[in-house]
Amino acid sequence: MESGRPLDCAIAALDRGLRSVFAPARTSRPVPGGSDPAPGLPAAERRASAALMRVNHAGELAAQALYHGQAFVARSAATRDMLTAAARSESDHLAWCETRLHELAARPSLLNPLWYAGSFAIGAAAALLGDRASLGFVAETERQVEGHLDAHLGRLPAGDARSRAILQTMRAEEIAHGAAAATAGGAPLPAPVCALMRYTARVMTGTAYWV
Repeated sequence: MESGRPLDCAIAALDRGLRSVFAPARTSRPVPGGSDPAPGLPAAERRASAALMRVNHAGELAAQALYHGQAFVARSAATRDMLTAAARSESDHLAWCETRLHELAARPSLLNPLWYAGSFAIGAAAALLGDRASLGFVAETERQVEGHLDAHLGRLPAGDARSRAILQTMRAEEIAHGAAAATAGGAPLPAPVCALMRYTARVMTGTAYWV
């Protein structure tokens, strides 16, 4: 578990969760695609882009929660530091998606508190199995996220260069997170666990597209 008294650690974890879900997301880096929003899109294309970016926003919130949950119960300081650094990167991704949603005059998923709470619990449960299992969970998660982003890049309207730049940058960084976790000793997960992860992700992304 995080260093420090258990109650202090729990309060800090709750504070991170509340900030992640309810506070405006902040980025330490410029939004990919330039400083100015892309030109306006036709209404149908704007709605399509907004729905996809809402899914990605929910996914980045869930990824942040996974890392927070895993770091909360990580056994080694090195693993905790890696997870915390990855969560900071996901915070940038979250802010980029939130910015793009605002530009598209769209809202994030109404179920974000549920996505965060559920993902935090899943991350903590994975970390309870040990650091190697936890890092293997990161590697598999990022592998699946890569496929998810590839699908979204194929579905984005051709004229939405701004969203495309955001997703391409996110994709490269998710791949790096997964590779780092595997290099750090992440153990491959059993096939049934990978299948369950895919099913859970489909439920979340399918719901967040609309709600």
